[in-house]
Amino acid sequence: MLRRVLIAMLCVFALAACNKPDSKPDAETVERTLLISAEDLVAVQNNSLAMGAVITGTVQAARRADLRAEVQAVVLQVLKESGDKVKRGDLLVRLDDSSIRDSVNSANESVRASSQSYEQAERQLQRLKKLRESGMVTTQQLEDTEIRRNNAQSDLAAAQARSAQARQQLQRTEVRAPFDGIVSDKKVSPGDSAQIGKELLKVIDPTSLRFEGFVSADSIGSVKLGEKVSFRINGYGNDEFIGTVTRVSPAANPTTRQVEVQVAFDGGRQPALSGLFAEGRIAGGGDALTIPASSLVFEGDKAYAWRIDGELLKKMPLALGPRDSRRGDYVVNDGLAAGDKVLRAPAVTLKDGQKIKITEVAPAKADTAELTPDKTKKGS
Repeated sequence: MLRRVLIAMLCVFALAACNKPDSKPDAETVERTLLISAEDLVAVQNNSLAMGAVITGTVQAARRADLRAEVQAVVLQVLKESGDKVKRGDLLVRLDDSSIRDSVNSANESVRASSQSYEQAERQLQRLKKLRESGMVTTQQLEDTEIRRNNAQSDLAAAQARSAQARQQLQRTEVRAPFDGIVSDKKVSPGDSAQIGKELLKVIDPTSLRFEGFVSADSIGSVKLGEKVSFRINGYGNDEFIGTVTRVSPAANPTTRQVEVQVAFDGGRQPALSGLFAEGRIAGGGDALTIPASSLVFEGDKAYAWRIDGELLKKMPLALGPRDSRRGDYVVNDGLAAGDKVLRAPAVTLKDGQKIKITEVAPAKADTAELTPDKTKKGS
């Protein structure tokens, strides 16, 4: 009986051994190769840092003119509108010159009458001088005639001055462009009454735009002439403009305690409009090796980056410095060198020493942040 039981158990074990499937390798042991594209990489390089003083202000034209009425008159014509281009000497506004033209005519008549009186007094004086030589007139008569001649000469000079003043007033009824530029603002319309000092038009030279900003007095010590400034302008998105400090005001505003700073645009690149708000920083931090914030992985108080090392992915511990306020990049004090390529947006599933393969075109279904693994399969 015991012998039969032993034989039965041996048969069961034999059948179990015959039906056992072939063993397969564990999926975790399969080597994973990451497919990445050139767009997934960013090169670490030296960049100028913007860690200087903050500048806020507006874009203004260095050459601008507020044209105002110099005589009291009614506006007859406004020949240019806002945005129109003008040349130096172009007629912009014409004021009513009726009363002033009457003054000019009256002044001219006064000049003519004074001129005749003077000429007559001069002739009389010359005749008396000849008669005095022959003793036919007294010295007193000659002196009286000379006094009348001098008074007539003074009257003529005064009349000529009034005539010149009247002509100047007449010219001021025609407001002309002082330089080539653009009408930036029109303040009057035909029929308006223009008092002396009333603003008529504004003309700016668009080629003379500059950044006129203010710096806190606490930071003005770090602002020097000739320093570079990087700033952004409202209306131009993330476009970055570069300029140079050309003037620092010698006095701070007594109310705001801010100092005016003027910045000239570099490279001929400037906005097309004036009056736009702008904000930037003095690029006073020098040059340093920087890395984008998106390429960093933080674990507690430690920072890492995934560097491309041939066909392998290396997790590099970094010693970071201050952050650039303009681009948001971090200064790399240790861990990387200029020219090293790191992942632009690393995923959390990456492994140190993992194999990679760089493709020219990113896979159609790949997420650049996750990267696509390529599993090599072994035959069963």
